[in-house]
Amino acid sequence: MNVQVILNEEVQNLGGPGDVVKVRAGYARNYLLPRKLAIEANPKNMRAFEHAKALALRKRETLKQASIGVKARLEALTLELAARAGEEGKLFGSVTNIDLERALREKGVDIERRRIVLAEPIKQLGEYSVAVKLGGDVEARLKFVVVAAGE
Repeated sequence: MNVQVILNEEVQNLGGPGDVVKVRAGYARNYLLPRKLAIEANPKNMRAFEHAKALALRKRETLKQASIGVKARLEALTLELAARAGEEGKLFGSVTNIDLERALREKGVDIERRRIVLAEPIKQLGEYSVAVKLGGDVEARLKFVVVAAGE
């Protein structure tokens, strides 16, 4: 005899979260339900699942719209970072995502440093562009210039 369940988590060879699948009664009773990998697909649980799904979709869309606004601000901005440099434009330190976070905060844009994707620290003067991962699958390009600090 088969029963319908709603999966809470990814189950190999069965489906992902939110999938409604038919499984054997013993598999559901002895494995899926005790481990909280699934819940029974009765009308009450189906309504609750649909409601939670709609809320999550609405929240994700709101996050995406906010991220698009921040993306426009970031791409219109060009930061100038001053760093001590020696001969031939080589820096005495490096510019990291922490420095970029501070410069953005001074401009009034609050972005976590973990969202700034900097492959390796910058050790030369010049113009650069890095990716900033915003929420909702939105990615912005941040342009900045590293200049020699006047002493």
